[in-house]
Amino acid sequence: MTTRWLRFSDLRAGGIVKNRVQLKRLIEKYNFPPGRMISPNTRAWKGDEIDAYYASCPVEGPELRGAAKKYRDYRKAKAENTDATTTA
Repeated sequence: MTTRWLRFSDLRAGGIVKNRVQLKRLIEKYNFPPGRMISPNTRAWKGDEIDAYYASCPVEGPELRGAAKKYRDYRKAKAENTDATTTA
């Protein structure tokens, strides 16, 4: 079985990160795998580690509260009213 190694450019092309600052924050704050140094200037990540990281991420966020909940309900009601007027 061959291991799939991903470099920073692969992470960026895959939409995982946009820049190195974002990658650093993911590693420091969100337990993203730190990768391995495969040469003095090159870091790489095993594809399996990244897959495991995303498998451990929550699917949904916390319940909305306050203004965010009101805005969501407002948008939902507005969409329902728009659908009802276009079908009549």
